[in-house]
Amino acid sequence: MLTLPHAVLVIGVAVLIGALSYRAGSRAVDTMAEQLLTEIVARIGQAAERHIVGSVAVLEAAFPDGMTAPQNLQGSVDELRTRFWIATSLHLDPNNYVYYGNRHGQFLGLWRFSEQDAELRVRLGGDEARSLHRFSGIGGELGEPALEPTVFEPRARPWYRAGEGSALSTWTAVYVDFRTAELVTTRARRVAGPDGEVEGVVATDLSLRKLNDFVRRLRISERGLAFIVEPDGLLIASSRTGNVRRGEGGVNERVEVADAGDPLQLAAWGHVRRALAVGAAADGPAQTLRFDGPGGAPIELVFERMRDTAGLDWVTVVAVPRGDFMQGITANVAWTAFVAALAAALATLLGLLVLGGIAADLQRIAAAARAVGDGRLDAPLDVHRRDEIGELADNFRAMQRRLQQDLLTGLVNRDAIVRRITARVAEHRRNGDDRPFAVLFLDLDEFKAINDQHGHAAGDRVLVEVSRRLRQSMRAGDLVARYAGDEFVVLLDGASDAEAAEHTRRHLEDELRRPIEGVAADGTALHVGATIGMAVCPGDGDTAQDLLAHADADMYARKAARG
Repeated sequence: MLTLPHAVLVIGVAVLIGALSYRAGSRAVDTMAEQLLTEIVARIGQAAERHIVGSVAVLEAAFPDGMTAPQNLQGSVDELRTRFWIATSLHLDPNNYVYYGNRHGQFLGLWRFSEQDAELRVRLGGDEARSLHRFSGIGGELGEPALEPTVFEPRARPWYRAGEGSALSTWTAVYVDFRTAELVTTRARRVAGPDGEVEGVVATDLSLRKLNDFVRRLRISERGLAFIVEPDGLLIASSRTGNVRRGEGGVNERVEVADAGDPLQLAAWGHVRRALAVGAAADGPAQTLRFDGPGGAPIELVFERMRDTAGLDWVTVVAVPRGDFMQGITANVAWTAFVAALAAALATLLGLLVLGGIAADLQRIAAAARAVGDGRLDAPLDVHRRDEIGELADNFRAMQRRLQQDLLTGLVNRDAIVRRITARVAEHRRNGDDRPFAVLFLDLDEFKAINDQHGHAAGDRVLVEVSRRLRQSMRAGDLVARYAGDEFVVLLDGASDAEAAEHTRRHLEDELRRPIEGVAADGTALHVGATIGMAVCPGDGDTAQDLLAHADADMYARKAARG
């Protein structure tokens, strides 16, 4: 009579402890899963943007905006060859092919096989086949021509029609390259002639192989997946299935999600497609969905739509079974209940430790995750363990650092500085204090010239040195962030008034005016300089957006005044 009630009591306590631990862990997992999947979607979006952004620069180098096209390519082959070589040098992989066709049926294209080897493809007569010339180096002698067996008519190609019919640069539909069996899309832009009418179209091909490789290498979870898809269901990239298959007659064709053969991918796309049909994520941030997947397993899903002015329209989807996040917590609760059932006294003690330790740590993780969800990315998490919960806490802290930091300079990133300014404005309103603070918007003056003359590696080193000088010039409480490219934002939290902020602004301009040594490969001292705009709260705005906009406008006004 004493043993049985005691055993029941111990088991009941163990079950209660397990239930509390599981509940706390479940809440933490829900928040953590959303944050982690959103981060993965953002990483894929950044990879896609880096992959396609070079095509704009390639077309600009081939035919700079405003440059008219010759009405006859006969006398312009050498000039175009040089420009196309330079254009393909910007992003050799994946933009290794630049070409131009005009309304007379003439064509000139340059295909880069490597850093030095290339092929010039020329069609100067309106009805002849293209001649192919191999050569090495930007000014290398053209080899003996080889005629293509079929006549290539540029005006009949999809890229020419797409570029001719659009006032802006445009993407063609994604297609399968017959040589490589990989997905390719083409960016095209029309070029005007001396009379202002459309004279021709310049284009560059973009292989999507590297983007697909990036998605395939993503480490999500044991059963999770990520994929990029067009709104019509055709796959761009997938971590688990292919995007090209051999169709009837041996012809390579694109793969639709419905035909890829992955049940989770098909179910995820079905829910995302329905969300898109009702207007979700038209151009906004990533969206979250939860649904029961194949076999009834709960699925956590985040998706985001990527679109640009040239017609690109892709959807990024990441889906993970919820059980993949819960494995460690479920195993820990089961082990606690098992030990409690075997030894009453030990189980009672262990239950108290679990309740006071594991549950408390899980609640700390959940509280920190909720804080991150509310915008406080630097919320502290004082959990240090050597089990699954400790690993979860370590991953959470690593995620916090990645979300707030610019990887190149070590400064906080754009999102972190906007959140910090927003929090400072809220503090100002909440406390009703009249202590001002200032926001500085900094734009480097000669950064593009440094990149063009000394290369992007030297440009990166300049950004690192500029970041170091800015950090050293700040006082306790101030914050420096890399906003975008060569733009930086500084929060002067300790500015006593506008005059003090102006003094700091001038001091920073003086600091950045000093030459930068040891950056250029040839040992040249580089002069970058900066123009800095300023906004003081509350006089110049009472929101983060207003303060940044005012500081940005002030920077441009100072730049214009300086000439």
